This record gives sequence, C-alpha cells and structure tokens, in this order.
Amino acid sequence: MAASDGAGAGSELRVPVTRRTARPVRPRAQSVGVPWRSLPPAVAEALAPHLPTVADEIITAIRRDVPEYRRPLEGPFGQALRLGVEEALRRFIAMLGRDEPAAASGNEIYVQLGRAEMRSGRGIDALLAAYRVGARVAWRRFAELGKAAGLSPDVLYDLAEAIFAYIDELSAESIEGYALEQADSVGEREQRRQRLLTLLLADAPDPTLVRAAAEQCGWALPRTLAIALTDERAVVVAGRLGERALVAQHEEFTCAVIADPGAPASRRELARGLRGAPAVIGPEVGLLEAARSYEGARRLLALARTGALDEGGPLFADDHPTELVLAADADALGRLARQALGELAAQPPATRARLVETLEAWLGVQGRIERMARALAVHPQTVRYRLGRLRALLGERLDDPDGRLQLELALRALRLGLVSWGEIDGS
Repeated sequence: MAASDGAGAGSELRVPVTRRTARPVRPRAQSVGVPWRSLPPAVAEALAPHLPTVADEIITAIRRDVPEYRRPLEGPFGQALRLGVEEALRRFIAMLGRDEPAAASGNEIYVQLGRAEMRSGRGIDALLAAYRVGARVAWRRFAELGKAAGLSPDVLYDLAEAIFAYIDELSAESIEGYALEQADSVGEREQRRQRLLTLLLADAPDPTLVRAAAEQCGWALPRTLAIALTDERAVVVAGRLGERALVAQHEEFTCAVIADPGAPASRRELARGLRGAPAVIGPEVGLLEAARSYEGARRLLALARTGALDEGGPLFADDHPTELVLAADADALGRLARQALGELAAQPPATRARLVETLEAWLGVQGRIERMARALAVHPQTVRYRLGRLRALLGERLDDPDGRLQLELALRALRLGLVSWGEIDGS
C-alpha cells in the first residue's frame, strides 16, 4: 500500500512496462492461502466509501515513519505514492470474497514498484517498510469502520489476516521486480563494459568513441594501462580487482584492463587479485595502445602455459622482454638455433649435456677458466679440454660477438622449451 518515486514513476504505475528479463511463472495460491475468500460482501460495503480517507492516512504515516519517503508530494513522487496506495486499497476491496491470490489481480504494478526502487538507487527495504506501515494503518482504520458497521469479531479477525496476507503477496511481487531490475542493470553494465573493452582493443581506437563508452560505464580513463589475461571467471576477477580494473570476456580469455599499472603498490594489488589461476599482465602502454599490451600478454600466456616461466604468481611482460622477443617468430628462432647449435645436436646426449653445461658457464663468466671450474665443480684442466671440444665444433662463433649472441639466444630458447634438440638436428 505504497509506491516508489523516480523519473516517470507515475506513468510506470499506470502502464505496465515490458520486462527485459524473463519472469518465472509462480504457482497460484490455493484457497487456503487466500483468507479474503471467506469475508462476506458486507465487509466491502462497509469499507469502500472510506478508501480516500484511509489512503490519506496511509500516505501521512508512510511519510512520517519511512525516512526515504519524507519529501514533498509534488511531482512524480507524490503522484506515484498516491496512485500506489489508492490502487492497493481498491484492489484489496475488490478481492474480498474471491478465491484468487493477490498476484492474479494486476500484479504488474507491484513488480514495477520493485523495479522503480532499484532504479532510484535504494534498497528494497524502504518499500517493504512502507507496505508494513500501510497495512498497520489500514487494519486500524478498517477495524474501526468494521465495528461501526456492526461486523462480528470473527469477521474482523479474518479481515486482519487478509490484510497482512495481501501485503505479504505484494511484498513478494515487489521483491521479484527489484531482482529483475537488478539483473537487467547488471546485464546492461556488462554490455557497456564489453563495448568499451572492444573499442580499446581495436587496432586504431577512436578517442571520441572510447571517451563516450567510458562515460557510459562510469570508468575513469587512465593515462596508461596494461592488459591482464587469466582463465579465472570474470565475475571473480572483477570482484578482486575492484573499480580500477575494467573486466570483461574477450575471445577465450577473461581480460582486465588495469589502469595506471605502474602506480605504487599496483603489483601487490594485482598479485592478490589474480591469484589462483595462471595470469599474465601485458606491457604498460598508452591509453590507445591496448591492443599492443593484449598481444604481449597473449604471447606471455602461451609461454606461461609451457611451464617455462612458472614463478608462483602473475607474470609481468615488462619482466620478460627477452622471452617475448624469442617467442615472436618461431620459424626464425628455429633457424637461429640450428645455425648456432647444429654441431652440438649431433653429439651423443651425455656428451652434448656436458658440452652445453660448459658452454653456458663460458658465456656466463666470459671465458674465465678458474671461475668456470668452480661453477662446474671440475678441475681447470677439464674445463680446457671441454673448451677445446667446443672450439672444434663451434669454431669462430665463440669469439665473434654475433656468434655468442646467437648461442645465448639458442640456449635460452632451449631452456624455455621454444625449440628442442630434435628440431635442431632434424630428428
């Protein structure tokens, strides 16, 4: 026996609005659930002439007892409040003596009341409180009118039960309407965020469209950003990262646009927010370069899935530039590895392992024999012997800067699993 405010609230109460979210069909109440069925026609005859006065009392009580409704009665709010109260009373009187639930008597109005509460930014509690206030005032006045009309105590008891059962049904309808509007709002919000993400990830984003989409989402555009990718569900990631991140599904990934990732404590926040599932963060880029960060994150995720970069937490592309360069062109990397290490690939596995260990130590300490011996835990003479074998196989590559660079890159690719000895020797 109350109404909600908001733009166009009055018209919403008069004309049912087509719902975007499908509404489940609820089972009809049986006769035992409709206590107004047993009330005689004399009840309606006694109460109907006084409905305008009762409506005024209910409106006064609602405005007094429900803080959210303490406002002037001019405009849409006042119209909606009065219409809602009068309609609720009229429908209640019309149902007396009938064998049908309250929901069967134009339930759309109560669903729309719940929807309007959600759109107004309030919780459902204010509307439900207004229903209870209306029921209390209605019962007090109806009891007085019933006594004056000579209705028996038993009839008045049934009337009280009918009033509060009626309010329970209206409350359930409004709660359902609130939930439906909430679902619609979440769906629209996700669609807007999805559109903004799609615009940002375009090869050449339109700044005007990006700004407009960000305003619709209520997302503050950052100066720089980075793209995070994970297999975790989007709703979980969004809840963990908060409003600074724009989270939506893109292709097969959950994609999060991280605002100003270089800000203090950002890495710690991301580590907490992206825990649990493999996650990578692309390079930090300018606002309109998100596609570049996305591609970097995709390459890094492919590496992470091989297990080569397992660090027990989210991986940052800015920490792995060499690995990303190596992964950028698999065909060129394969040719480089064959040119650099082809002679070693032809050696027996045990011999090859010793020679590779020696080569890595030689490159690491720039050929210092004593330091190599300590690193390898062998005699310096053993190091000299192995270096002789390497020089026989690799020739001038050990002394040429470009040759050493190729050797280092090929060995790194082997460690990362980007190439294999079988690919190098063609087996």
